[in-house]
Formats: sequence, C-alpha cells, structure tokens
Amino acid sequence: MGEHVIAVDVGTGSARAGVFDLAGRQLARAVTPIGLNRPQPLHYEQDSEEIWKAVCQSVRDARLTSGLAPDDIAAIGFDATCSLVTRTSDGRPISISASGNGSFDTMLWMDHRARAEAAECSLADDPVVMRFGGRLSPEMQAPKLLWLKRHLPEAWAQAGQIFDLCDYLTWRATGSSARSHSPLASKWGYDPTAPGARPDDFYRRIGLSDLAEKAGVPEKSTRPSQIIGGLSETASNELGLGRACLVATGLIDAYAGAVGVFASEDGENFDRKAALIAGTSSCVIRFDREPQTKAGCWGGFRDVALPDLWLMEAGQSASGALLDHLVRMHPAARGASPPSPMFLLDAIADRLVVEGPAYGAPLTVLPDFHGARSPVTDPELTGTLAGLTLDESFESLCKLFWRACVGLACSIRDSLANMPGSDRIDTLLMAGGFVNHPLIPTLYANVTGKTVVTEANRDSILFGCALHAMRAANMRPIFDNRSATYPDGRQVIIPDPNALRLHERDYAAYLAMKRHRAELMAIYA
Repeated sequence: MGEHVIAVDVGTGSARAGVFDLAGRQLARAVTPIGLNRPQPLHYEQDSEEIWKAVCQSVRDARLTSGLAPDDIAAIGFDATCSLVTRTSDGRPISISASGNGSFDTMLWMDHRARAEAAECSLADDPVVMRFGGRLSPEMQAPKLLWLKRHLPEAWAQAGQIFDLCDYLTWRATGSSARSHSPLASKWGYDPTAPGARPDDFYRRIGLSDLAEKAGVPEKSTRPSQIIGGLSETASNELGLGRACLVATGLIDAYAGAVGVFASEDGENFDRKAALIAGTSSCVIRFDREPQTKAGCWGGFRDVALPDLWLMEAGQSASGALLDHLVRMHPAARGASPPSPMFLLDAIADRLVVEGPAYGAPLTVLPDFHGARSPVTDPELTGTLAGLTLDESFESLCKLFWRACVGLACSIRDSLANMPGSDRIDTLLMAGGFVNHPLIPTLYANVTGKTVVTEANRDSILFGCALHAMRAANMRPIFDNRSATYPDGRQVIIPDPNALRLHERDYAAYLAMKRHRAELMAIYA
C-alpha cells in the first residue's frame, strides 16, 4: 500500500489537486479551469462532465509532477462547493438550465434563482429552519430542489439521482451512491449528528415529499472519515491511479479548509480561533463542544468537518466574485486584458506606502451585491457604493478595488461579532484565494483586530481534504498531538494599533451604510 494521498478541491472556477505525504508536506499541486454559464441574472450553471474531466486532469498532472507512481497513492479525498448535480436513475445528466441547454446539469452553489422558494421554505415550522439561522438561503439544496420541481417539471420527472457536488465526485470515482454527512447535514437539512436522519417531515411540509425517490438520498447520512470504496476500473483509468486507491467520503470545501487550518493549531485553544476561508465567497467557521444556533448563522452541525465537534458558519455570498464584478464595471478595466487582482494589489501596495490605511477614503462599499448570509440571512439585500466621481483612471480603479476589500473585511468583522462565542475569538486562521497577496490578510487583521494566521507554502483546503482521506484510510500521519507541524511560509500577522484605529472609521461608515440602506428600502417598500 502506498504512503501518499491525493486531495481534490473543486471550487467555483477550477479543480485543484494536491499530493501529500504522511508528514503533511504538499509535494505537488495542479489546477484545471472550469467554465461557467450565466443564461440570466441569478442563474449560475456548470457541466458536471466538464467538472469531472477537470478533476481527472488535475489529479494526473499533480501525480506526474510529484514523480510518484499510480500505486504510490493509497487514498483520495474530494471536497467541493455545495453545487447541485442532477442525474437520471441510470446516471445520465439532466439539464437544469432555463435556457434549455442540455449540457448544464449543475446548479452552482451561488445560483440564487430559488430566492422565492427559500423564503417559502423558511416559513416551515421545523427544527431544520432553526439550524439555518431562522431563514434558509437559496444556496441551500431544498429551495433549489423545490425550484427545479416547479419550474422544470420534465427534468424533475426524469430525476433519480441528485447529488451534492462532493458526493457526485465520490460516485464518479467508485460507483457508490453513498452520501456524506458533511453536505447532507449542512445543506440538505439532515439531522446534525452523524449518521443524520433524512428530514422527511420537513421535505413534506415544503412540497418535496417525493425527494427521496427523485434524489436517491438515503435514510441516513454516511459517517465522516469513512471509506466509500475503491476506485472503479473506469475511474482508475481516468484519474491515472491504481485500483487499490481508497476513496474517502466527501467534504464541503470550506469545511475542508477549516480542517486544514485548525490542524496546525493547538487543539486545546480551538475555541479562541475561527477559520476564515476566503475566495469567491467567504466563510467564517468556528467549532464548539456544544451545539448552538443563532439568527444569521448556519449550524450547529456535528462531525461535518472535525470529529465530535459542532461547526457553526457565517460569511459572505460574494467576496472575490464582488471584486471581479467591480473590476469588470470600471472603465479603466475595459479591453482585452483587464488587470488581475494581483496586479491591482501590487499597485495598491505602492499607494499605501505613501498614503497609509486611509487610501481611497471616503469611498465606501457595502458589499452585499449578491445578498447577505450574515449577520442577517437575506438574499434580497443589495450593495451600495458611496463617494464615486466621474474619474475613469486606473487610479480610481485601484481606490475602488481597495475600498471594496475594506468593505469586505468590515462585513467579516460584523458577521464574526454576531456568532456565539465571538468574544473569546482572538485569532483568524485564513485560507483560500485571499491569502495569495500579503495585503489582504494584513487588512483583515487591522479591520477585525484579530491575529491572522496564513500558510503560504501549502494549500490549506487541499491539506484538510488530505487529512480527512488519511483518517478514513486509517493512515497514521507522522504528527504529534498538535497535528501538522508548522510548514515553511506560516505567517502570523498581529494587528497594527495605528491602522486598527483608522479602520474604526471604516467600520463606523460600514454600519452607517447599513442603516441608510434600511431607510432607503423602507421608502420603496
């Protein structure tokens, strides 16, 4: 049996694969892009066949880069966004596209077409609603499924297997239709402790009494850190791995990130820390030994990431997606090659040296352009820009981009303050695309007042997925009780008192913008 694992992380725009040894070292990493279809506002669609091909390409590339043979890989783990994949009972894709395009069988996690259904589901008098902070998001699966049943009845009639994306990946790898507790508890409403029971009463109340038949979901979820099975012959050939490679249960991507960042920390002080997984969207995740619920938070869910611990989640529906949107809107970015976020941040870094943390003020961005997850779950909320001029220069783009970053950091501070136990949290363990430039972790430290910890030389989301696969395969990592040794590139960022004081103005402006938005909405109500 080999002594290495491969972890696969499927995000919004790419599939990433990493090879790890038992000491937690990342030996190789590969990335393959995935396309996105937007046939109309709020609709975000993907092709699961394209996703699987991207996964296979990344796995093959990562293993080849590592120099390992196929049989050196003992186990593989998958994590993914909470996108929804629709198939017939015999595995054929079913289009979920209102455009009629037959290749798009996957509703992306950020698809918000089911906003009306989410509001309707939230009226159900059921514990499921309470576990989702008193109001379901259209990013959850029940509203999406209800929308599918109502608006695409022919697709619903054909359905026989509907997967959370990470379960689709384990199905493609093994042929097993087992479903992981990680997505079923946190996105489908299953009972929060593994193995969780299917919420048939809730499904019946919201008009999905036939969901078990149409989605093929089991009565109970599969416990975390278990092996689903070995690779099928087809998947073995497609992935370029040996048939003896074991496949672990799937994880929600942000939860894999939380596993990865907490693995390098002192387990005795986990209640003083929260994970911040920031990329296309942002998730704040904290763990507790007891279940808690609160409006504007999702959870608690037990065993969905770390064994025997309850997870609670908050955050933003659009973070990197908001920054990309603002760049596309700006006149200075029009053309064949708009500036990349890294290019903009490099330019902003030079300005900050001269102008300090107040650069770009009083331009203020309220970042809820795709609704809000927390501290109030409301997909109907909108974003606001204040302080714009007619300036179309590159400098004005830099100011807008940076002040949007500041607004996002203020929103995380707001969400974090709403979470139970937040008064004890002094450290944010940060992972995702936002750690790729040093300005952003530093900004989050200076806005939130928390110490921010990042890892530069290891993909924490892939690492968490790899640890999950090791645990499922009974592979004993070469760690002490603190889990993974600190890798080279680990950075600890202490808030700067002067910057923290200046950013208090930004947070006050952010809160004022929320009040003003409420006043405007009341006028048009």
